[in-house]
Amino acid sequence: MATSRTTEHQTRRLLVALPQTYEEALTIYEKLVPPMDPAAFAQAGSWDEVLDTAALSAPHGFMRYYRSDIGTAMAGSPSKWRATQYLMGNHTIAERMFRHDPAVMLHAPLRTLVFVGPDGETTFAVDQPSLLFASFDDPIIEAVGRELDGLLATLIRLLGGQLPPELNGGIDLTRN
Repeated sequence: MATSRTTEHQTRRLLVALPQTYEEALTIYEKLVPPMDPAAFAQAGSWDEVLDTAALSAPHGFMRYYRSDIGTAMAGSPSKWRATQYLMGNHTIAERMFRHDPAVMLHAPLRTLVFVGPDGETTFAVDQPSLLFASFDDPIIEAVGRELDGLLATLIRLLGGQLPPELNGGIDLTRN
């Protein structure tokens, strides 16, 4: 019988102020992180073709797998926040971790949120990938987590946000 185990790990939530209005930030985010096109990937005849499709589909490394307008979901409740949640990632990058430990998919794709805070400021929120993936205690998975930090840093810059100092160590590689 398999042994059950638990893992405690550190996480760091990055909350990045964005200079745009909420609507403008959503538009920019969705241009920078285009939707994953299942039909395009279904046409690929090999993993190399999948990698090529991903490189074309995700010019900044990430694709959107899910979008939810949280405000609409909470309609009628006393909560009036404006927030949109996304699952953002790249399955070709995730595969490089998945082959070592399928549990990495707990954190891939990454959950992100664009919301208007109590001060009226548009904010981008995400948990730092390198800390999430370091919890697997595998140097290969940890390296991919640092790579994702680099891609995230690029995305934050493109969104016009100030780069959190915790992301300065990230590396920006798109394929190994």
